[in-house]
Amino acid sequence: MKLSRLLPVGLFGVLVIFLAIGLTRDPSVIPTEMIDREMPDFELPELRDETAMVSQADLVGQVTLVNVFGSWCVACLQEHPTLMQLSQSETVRIVGINWRDDREDALAWLAKHGDPYQAIVFDAESELVIEIGVTGAPETFVLDASGRIRYKQIGPITPEVWTRTIVPVIEAIESEAVS
Repeated sequence: MKLSRLLPVGLFGVLVIFLAIGLTRDPSVIPTEMIDREMPDFELPELRDETAMVSQADLVGQVTLVNVFGSWCVACLQEHPTLMQLSQSETVRIVGINWRDDREDALAWLAKHGDPYQAIVFDAESELVIEIGVTGAPETFVLDASGRIRYKQIGPITPEVWTRTIVPVIEAIESEAVS
């Protein structure tokens, strides 16, 4: 008889523990398997020149932001001024992945809003984005000089996100290179 009275209390306690754990987690942080792994092998066409190819070898040599975007992406417009500013100040190399887009729509979007990218991978069939675990656009990966993924930003890069989150990651990568 006493055990049947304790069962609801025990179940309630377990529920409270799960809720407490869930409520303390940052909902914007989605774990990714790709952190500290090399960018997967790929070779896809460049958006602006369909005869040119872009591969993971093009992402080595310096710290690089790899930004997933599309002309259909409303949130990509929110981060675009920040990317343009970073590009104009030559703060960091930015490579784009144009995802599930029409080539002409993407080129028109870039002509209208500006083009901050040194190269743009045209991934119309989601070949690369599936391999790197993209869940939506915009997403940005910070790669070290060896092409290893060190950080994944889900959502737009705003000036605040740039300053508070991505700059410290880049500084940590650069300090490792000096050591």
